[in-house]
Amino acid sequence: MEEKAYTPDEVAQIFQISKHTVYELIKRGQLQAFKIGNKMRIEHAELERYKESMKAPSKKMLHVPSLTNIVAAPIRLSGSHDFLVEHFAKQAGSALNIQIQPSFIGSLEGLMMLYRGQCDIAAIHLLDPTSQEYNLPFIHQLFVYEDIAVMRFASREQGFIVAKDNPKRILDFPDLTKRDVQFINRQKGAGTRFLLDSMLFNYGINPSMINGYGRVEWTHLSAASHINRGIADVTFGIQSAASHLGLDFVPVAQEKFDLVFRFTAENKQNLLAIIHFLQSSSFRESLTDLDGYSIQDLGKMIYQTGQLEELV
Repeated sequence: MEEKAYTPDEVAQIFQISKHTVYELIKRGQLQAFKIGNKMRIEHAELERYKESMKAPSKKMLHVPSLTNIVAAPIRLSGSHDFLVEHFAKQAGSALNIQIQPSFIGSLEGLMMLYRGQCDIAAIHLLDPTSQEYNLPFIHQLFVYEDIAVMRFASREQGFIVAKDNPKRILDFPDLTKRDVQFINRQKGAGTRFLLDSMLFNYGINPSMINGYGRVEWTHLSAASHINRGIADVTFGIQSAASHLGLDFVPVAQEKFDLVFRFTAENKQNLLAIIHFLQSSSFRESLTDLDGYSIQDLGKMIYQTGQLEELV
Protein backbone atom coordinates (compact mmCIF):
# COMPACT_ATOMS: atom_id res chain seq x y z
CA MET A 1 0.00 0.00 0.00
CA GLU A 2 1.03 3.62 -0.54
CA GLU A 3 2.56 5.12 2.61
CA LYS A 4 0.52 7.80 4.36
CA ALA A 5 1.73 11.31 3.60
CA TYR A 6 0.74 14.36 5.65
CA THR A 7 0.16 18.00 4.78
CA PRO A 8 2.04 20.71 6.74
CA ASP A 9 -1.26 21.53 8.49
CA GLU A 10 -1.62 17.92 9.66
CA VAL A 11 2.00 17.82 10.86
CA ALA A 12 1.42 21.05 12.80
CA GLN A 13 -1.56 19.45 14.56
CA ILE A 14 0.38 16.27 15.37
CA PHE A 15 3.28 18.16 16.99
CA GLN A 16 1.09 20.95 18.38
CA ILE A 17 3.13 23.64 16.65
CA SER A 18 2.29 26.32 14.10
CA LYS A 19 2.23 25.64 10.38
CA HIS A 20 4.94 28.30 9.96
CA THR A 21 7.21 26.30 12.29
CA VAL A 22 6.69 23.22 10.12
CA TYR A 23 7.75 25.17 7.03
CA GLU A 24 10.80 26.48 8.92
CA LEU A 25 11.81 22.93 9.88
CA ILE A 26 11.52 21.92 6.21
CA LYS A 27 13.51 24.97 5.11
CA ARG A 28 16.31 24.14 7.57
CA GLY A 29 16.42 20.54 6.37
CA GLN A 30 15.38 19.16 9.77
CA LEU A 31 12.18 17.70 8.34
CA GLN A 32 12.26 16.12 4.89
CA ALA A 33 9.34 16.88 2.61
CA PHE A 34 8.56 16.33 -1.04
CA LYS A 35 6.33 18.01 -3.56
CA ILE A 36 3.71 16.52 -5.83
CA GLY A 37 2.96 19.34 -8.22
CA ASN A 38 2.76 22.39 -5.94
CA LYS A 39 1.58 20.45 -2.86
CA MET A 40 3.98 19.76 0.01
CA ARG A 41 3.82 16.35 1.74
CA ILE A 42 5.68 14.66 4.62
CA GLU A 43 5.70 10.87 4.88
CA HIS A 44 4.77 9.00 8.07
CA ALA A 45 8.22 7.40 8.27
CA GLU A 46 9.79 10.86 8.17
CA LEU A 47 7.63 12.01 11.08
CA GLU A 48 8.80 9.00 13.09
CA ARG A 49 12.41 9.73 12.15
CA TYR A 50 12.03 13.34 13.27
CA LYS A 51 10.52 12.25 16.60
CA GLU A 52 13.48 9.94 17.21
CA SER A 53 15.96 12.64 16.19
CA MET A 54 14.61 14.82 18.97
CA LYS A 55 15.49 12.12 21.49
CA ALA A 56 18.77 10.70 20.14
CA PRO A 57 21.98 11.94 18.49
CA SER A 58 22.18 11.93 14.68
CA LYS A 59 23.48 8.85 12.87
CA LYS A 60 27.11 8.80 11.91
CA MET A 61 27.91 9.45 8.28
CA LEU A 62 28.73 6.59 5.99
CA HIS A 63 32.46 6.68 5.23
CA VAL A 64 33.07 7.42 1.58
CA PRO A 65 36.73 6.96 0.49
CA SER A 66 38.50 10.11 -0.69
CA LEU A 67 35.53 12.36 0.13
CA THR A 68 35.76 14.74 3.07
CA ASN A 69 34.12 17.86 4.41
CA ILE A 70 30.57 16.83 3.53
CA VAL A 71 28.44 19.83 4.42
CA ALA A 72 24.92 20.01 5.79
CA ALA A 73 23.28 22.03 2.98
CA PRO A 74 20.19 20.18 1.64
CA ILE A 75 20.37 18.66 -1.83
CA ARG A 76 17.35 19.53 -3.96
CA LEU A 77 16.17 16.80 -6.34
CA SER A 78 13.53 17.71 -8.93
CA GLY A 79 11.96 15.93 -11.86
CA SER A 80 10.05 12.78 -12.63
CA HIS A 81 8.30 10.72 -10.01
CA ASP A 82 9.71 7.22 -9.61
CA PHE A 83 9.60 4.60 -6.83
CA LEU A 84 13.32 3.87 -7.08
CA VAL A 85 14.09 7.59 -6.86
CA GLU A 86 12.03 7.78 -3.67
CA HIS A 87 13.99 4.82 -2.32
CA PHE A 88 17.34 6.37 -3.32
CA ALA A 89 16.52 9.69 -1.65
CA LYS A 90 15.67 7.96 1.64
CA GLN A 91 18.60 5.54 1.59
CA ALA A 92 21.26 8.09 0.60
CA GLY A 93 19.90 10.71 2.98
CA SER A 94 20.07 8.28 5.88
CA ALA A 95 23.43 6.68 5.03
CA LEU A 96 25.25 9.94 4.26
CA ASN A 97 23.45 12.19 6.73
CA ILE A 98 22.54 14.50 3.84
CA GLN A 99 19.10 16.07 3.57
CA ILE A 100 17.68 15.25 0.12
CA GLN A 101 14.56 17.23 -0.72
CA PRO A 102 12.60 15.69 -3.64
CA SER A 103 10.09 17.61 -5.73
CA PHE A 104 8.18 15.48 -8.25
CA ILE A 105 7.17 18.00 -10.90
CA GLY A 106 7.90 16.18 -14.15
CA SER A 107 11.04 15.57 -16.21
CA LEU A 108 11.03 18.76 -18.27
CA GLU A 109 10.37 21.12 -15.38
CA GLY A 110 12.97 19.29 -13.28
CA LEU A 111 15.58 19.74 -16.00
CA MET A 112 14.66 23.42 -16.38
CA MET A 113 15.01 23.92 -12.61
CA LEU A 114 18.48 22.39 -12.83
CA TYR A 115 19.32 24.71 -15.72
CA ARG A 116 18.15 27.73 -13.68
CA GLY A 117 20.20 26.61 -10.67
CA GLN A 118 17.08 25.93 -8.57
CA CYS A 119 17.99 22.31 -7.82
CA ASP A 120 21.07 20.08 -7.66
CA ILE A 121 19.84 16.83 -9.26
CA ALA A 122 17.25 16.29 -12.00
CA ALA A 123 15.52 12.93 -12.49
CA ILE A 124 14.46 12.66 -16.14
CA HIS A 125 13.24 10.38 -18.93
CA LEU A 126 12.69 12.60 -21.96
CA LEU A 127 12.42 11.09 -25.43
CA ASP A 128 13.69 13.27 -28.27
CA PRO A 129 11.23 12.53 -31.10
CA THR A 130 13.75 13.34 -33.84
CA SER A 131 16.68 11.17 -32.74
CA GLN A 132 14.58 8.71 -30.65
CA GLU A 133 17.30 9.09 -28.00
CA TYR A 134 16.58 9.67 -24.34
CA ASN A 135 17.73 12.68 -22.30
CA LEU A 136 21.11 13.58 -23.83
CA PRO A 137 19.74 15.67 -26.75
CA PHE A 138 17.96 17.92 -24.23
CA ILE A 139 21.03 18.10 -21.99
CA HIS A 140 23.37 19.03 -24.85
CA GLN A 141 21.05 21.89 -25.82
CA LEU A 142 20.75 23.34 -22.33
CA PHE A 143 24.08 22.81 -20.58
CA VAL A 144 27.06 24.32 -22.37
CA TYR A 145 29.29 25.85 -19.69
CA GLU A 146 27.96 24.18 -16.53
CA ASP A 147 29.72 21.38 -14.66
CA ILE A 148 27.36 18.42 -15.00
CA ALA A 149 27.37 14.63 -14.97
CA VAL A 150 24.65 12.28 -16.22
CA MET A 151 24.20 8.88 -14.60
CA ARG A 152 22.12 6.03 -15.98
CA PHE A 153 19.76 5.12 -13.15
CA ALA A 154 17.44 2.49 -14.62
CA SER A 155 15.50 1.33 -17.63
CA ARG A 156 11.73 1.18 -17.14
CA GLU A 157 8.83 -0.52 -18.88
CA GLN A 158 6.14 1.93 -20.00
CA GLY A 159 2.75 0.79 -21.20
CA PHE A 160 -0.98 0.66 -20.57
CA ILE A 161 -2.15 0.25 -16.97
CA VAL A 162 -5.57 -1.38 -17.03
CA ALA A 163 -8.00 -3.15 -14.72
CA LYS A 164 -7.49 -6.81 -13.85
CA ASP A 165 -8.04 -9.05 -16.90
CA ASN A 166 -8.12 -5.95 -19.15
CA PRO A 167 -11.92 -5.91 -19.62
CA LYS A 168 -11.86 -3.19 -22.33
CA ARG A 169 -9.20 -5.14 -24.32
CA ILE A 170 -6.80 -2.21 -24.58
CA LEU A 171 -3.77 -3.54 -26.44
CA ASP A 172 -2.57 -0.69 -28.66
CA PHE A 173 -2.90 3.08 -29.07
CA PRO A 174 -5.93 3.02 -31.43
CA ASP A 175 -7.84 1.29 -28.60
CA LEU A 176 -7.62 4.52 -26.60
CA THR A 177 -10.07 6.11 -29.07
CA LYS A 178 -12.88 3.64 -28.30
CA ARG A 179 -16.02 5.50 -27.26
CA ASP A 180 -16.46 3.45 -24.09
CA VAL A 181 -12.84 3.91 -22.89
CA GLN A 182 -11.98 6.58 -20.31
CA PHE A 183 -8.34 7.68 -20.15
CA ILE A 184 -6.37 9.46 -17.41
CA ASN A 185 -3.28 11.37 -18.53
CA ARG A 186 -0.07 12.75 -16.99
CA GLN A 187 0.70 16.47 -16.79
CA LYS A 188 2.49 18.41 -19.52
CA GLY A 189 6.25 18.20 -19.08
CA ALA A 190 6.18 14.66 -17.68
CA GLY A 191 8.46 12.25 -19.54
CA THR A 192 5.56 9.81 -19.76
CA ARG A 193 3.47 12.50 -21.49
CA PHE A 194 6.36 13.10 -23.95
CA LEU A 195 6.42 9.41 -24.85
CA LEU A 196 2.62 9.15 -25.11
CA ASP A 197 2.31 12.18 -27.39
CA SER A 198 5.16 10.91 -29.58
CA MET A 199 3.38 7.56 -29.95
CA LEU A 200 0.03 9.20 -30.73
CA PHE A 201 1.70 11.33 -33.42
CA ASN A 202 3.31 8.26 -34.97
CA TYR A 203 -0.09 6.53 -35.09
CA GLY A 204 -1.78 9.64 -36.54
CA ILE A 205 -4.14 9.88 -33.54
CA ASN A 206 -5.51 13.30 -32.63
CA PRO A 207 -5.66 13.62 -28.81
CA SER A 208 -9.18 15.04 -29.11
CA MET A 209 -10.29 11.51 -30.07
CA ILE A 210 -9.36 10.19 -26.59
CA ASN A 211 -11.91 10.55 -23.80
CA GLY A 212 -10.12 11.95 -20.75
CA TYR A 213 -6.92 13.08 -22.49
CA GLY A 214 -7.25 16.45 -20.71
CA ARG A 215 -7.56 14.94 -17.21
CA VAL A 216 -4.14 14.73 -15.56
CA GLU A 217 -2.39 13.40 -12.48
CA TRP A 218 1.12 14.19 -11.24
CA THR A 219 2.44 10.74 -10.33
CA HIS A 220 2.24 7.23 -11.76
CA LEU A 221 0.54 5.92 -8.63
CA SER A 222 -2.06 8.69 -8.59
CA ALA A 223 -2.92 8.03 -12.24
CA ALA A 224 -3.09 4.27 -11.67
CA SER A 225 -5.36 4.76 -8.65
CA HIS A 226 -8.06 6.05 -11.04
CA ILE A 227 -8.04 2.61 -12.67
CA ASN A 228 -8.04 0.87 -9.31
CA ARG A 229 -11.13 2.84 -8.23
CA GLY A 230 -12.96 2.31 -11.52
CA ILE A 231 -12.94 6.03 -12.39
CA ALA A 232 -11.00 5.42 -15.61
CA ASP A 233 -10.19 2.42 -17.78
CA VAL A 234 -6.57 3.06 -18.73
CA THR A 235 -3.57 5.26 -18.13
CA PHE A 236 -0.11 5.27 -19.68
CA GLY A 237 2.60 4.62 -17.10
CA ILE A 238 5.20 2.32 -15.60
CA GLN A 239 4.77 -1.35 -14.77
CA SER A 240 5.71 -0.89 -11.10
CA ALA A 241 2.68 1.38 -10.55
CA ALA A 242 0.40 -1.36 -11.90
CA SER A 243 2.11 -3.94 -9.66
CA HIS A 244 1.70 -1.74 -6.57
CA LEU A 245 -2.08 -1.73 -7.04
CA GLY A 246 -2.59 -5.25 -8.42
CA LEU A 247 -3.56 -4.00 -11.88
CA ASP A 248 -2.72 -5.47 -15.27
CA PHE A 249 -0.06 -4.02 -17.54
CA VAL A 250 0.40 -4.08 -21.33
CA PRO A 251 4.06 -3.28 -22.15
CA VAL A 252 4.74 -0.80 -24.97
CA ALA A 253 8.28 0.58 -24.66
CA GLN A 254 11.41 0.51 -22.52
CA GLU A 255 12.74 3.93 -21.59
CA LYS A 256 15.96 5.28 -20.10
CA PHE A 257 15.74 7.02 -16.74
CA ASP A 258 18.74 9.17 -15.80
CA LEU A 259 19.96 11.41 -12.98
CA VAL A 260 21.61 14.70 -13.94
CA PHE A 261 23.95 16.32 -11.41
CA ARG A 262 24.92 20.00 -11.60
CA PHE A 263 28.01 20.80 -9.56
CA THR A 264 28.67 24.02 -7.69
CA ALA A 265 31.25 24.95 -5.07
CA GLU A 266 28.56 24.52 -2.41
CA ASN A 267 27.20 21.10 -3.39
CA LYS A 268 30.22 19.36 -4.95
CA GLN A 269 31.22 17.21 -1.96
CA ASN A 270 27.64 16.16 -1.27
CA LEU A 271 27.00 15.25 -4.91
CA LEU A 272 30.21 13.23 -5.14
CA ALA A 273 29.23 11.36 -1.97
CA ILE A 274 25.79 10.64 -3.45
CA ILE A 275 27.30 9.40 -6.72
CA HIS A 276 29.62 7.02 -4.88
CA PHE A 277 26.68 5.79 -2.82
CA LEU A 278 24.61 5.13 -5.96
CA GLN A 279 27.52 3.16 -7.43
CA SER A 280 27.98 1.09 -4.26
CA SER A 281 27.08 -2.58 -3.96
CA SER A 282 25.11 -1.82 -0.76
CA PHE A 283 22.69 0.44 -2.64
CA ARG A 284 22.28 -2.04 -5.50
CA GLU A 285 21.55 -4.81 -3.00
CA SER A 286 18.87 -2.65 -1.35
CA LEU A 287 16.80 -2.62 -4.56
CA THR A 288 14.37 -5.50 -4.22
CA ASP A 289 11.03 -4.37 -5.71
CA LEU A 290 12.05 -4.24 -9.37
CA ASP A 291 8.92 -5.09 -11.38
CA GLY A 292 9.31 -3.30 -14.70
CA TYR A 293 12.86 -2.11 -14.03
CA SER A 294 16.31 -3.06 -15.27
CA ILE A 295 19.25 -1.81 -13.19
CA GLN A 296 21.94 -3.40 -15.35
CA ASP A 297 23.54 0.00 -16.06
CA LEU A 298 22.85 1.59 -12.67
CA GLY A 299 25.70 3.95 -11.76
CA LYS A 300 27.15 4.18 -15.29
CA MET A 301 28.23 7.70 -16.23
CA ILE A 302 26.99 8.39 -19.76
CA TYR A 303 28.08 12.02 -19.98
CA GLN A 304 30.21 14.47 -18.00
CA THR A 305 32.08 17.67 -18.64
CA GLY A 306 35.86 17.42 -19.07
CA GLN A 307 36.80 18.91 -15.72
CA LEU A 308 34.73 16.31 -13.90
CA GLU A 309 36.06 13.20 -15.63
CA GLU A 310 38.64 12.38 -12.98
CA LEU A 311 36.15 12.92 -10.15
CA VAL A 312 33.21 10.87 -11.38
